This record gives sequence, structure tokens and C-alpha cells, in this order.
Amino acid sequence: AMKASGVLKEYNIVGRRYPSEKDPSPTLYRMTIFAPEDVSAKSRYWYFMSKLRKLKKANGEIVSITEVRQKSPTKIKNIGIWLRYDSRSGTHNMYREYRDLTITGAVTQCYRDMGAKHRARTSSIHILRVEVIPPNKCRRPQVKQFLNSKIKFPLPHRVLKSNHKKPVHWVPYVTHTCASSQK
Repeated sequence: AMKASGVLKEYNIVGRRYPSEKDPSPTLYRMTIFAPEDVSAKSRYWYFMSKLRKLKKANGEIVSITEVRQKSPTKIKNIGIWLRYDSRSGTHNMYREYRDLTITGAVTQCYRDMGAKHRARTSSIHILRVEVIPPNKCRRPQVKQFLNSKIKFPLPHRVLKSNHKKPVHWVPYVTHTCASSQK
């Protein structure tokens, strides 16, 4: 089972079946995988290939694996994530929205959120599609509330500091509460 520890990374993995006399140039399959490191990404790739294309690691090879870097990691984005997960009662499809600087940050947020709100394990969550969404296509209220251009963040209960200054030499007064035994 994959552990979603730390911030996940995005990998593009291309793999294929081993060439043979019957098929000298087999079909290449590309997949985008979110994982903490490349070892987990490769493992996840073979997991999906065995489910989708009846191709396991023993009969195939990974042609290339590249980590995808975000083009603009300083600009905030609205990110939509389509996913499928197994709960205790069945399999569910879901659409979620997040605001983050990077796609990997939003996917990491999604894994944490699904674990917290739905008790979904990392291994049971399958990310189907991830897209940057324009503001007019956002659906969820927790994202839409930040799309207002005139948004304000009030600072309630501001305590003003008093103007009078403390004395330069301040000695605390100590009270003696126990009676002395000297006569």
C-alpha cells in the first residue's frame, strides 16, 4: 500500500510490454501518477496497468519516468480533482475543488481531506483527472468565497497599547504572607 507521506510529486511514466517476435514494437502506455517518490510511482503504475491492460511488471518494462515540475508555482490556482475511492460500503466517484499554488499541493490536500472526512486509505483512492479550473467554472463554496476581488480579512479585537511608559527602574513589591517565628 502506498503511503502519502510528505508532499506528493507528479510523475509521467511510460511503459510497455516486452518486445517479442509476435509484437516487435509493443504499444506504449503513459500515465500520470502522484506519489511521494519514484519507487512508489512505479509500483502504482504497475498496479493500474495490471487492472487496466492485463500487463504486469514481469511481462513489461518502464521506458521513461519523469517528474513534472509546475510552470508557475507562485500563482494561486483553483484545482478540480476527479477521483474514485473505496469506502467500507462500496466504490464512489467524487469531484473535489481546492485552491493551491501547485497541482501536487492540491492532490496532497485531497489525500489528507479524504482520510479525515471519509476515512479513505491512500491505497483505496484513485485520482482520475486533475485540472486547473477558471474562476467562473468553480462549484464548491469553500473555493468560491475566495474569488471575490473585493475580499477583506477583518482583524477583530485589536488591543491598543497604552501610551504611558513604565518606570525605568521597576522593583516588584513582595508580600510576606507567613508569620515570622522570631520574637
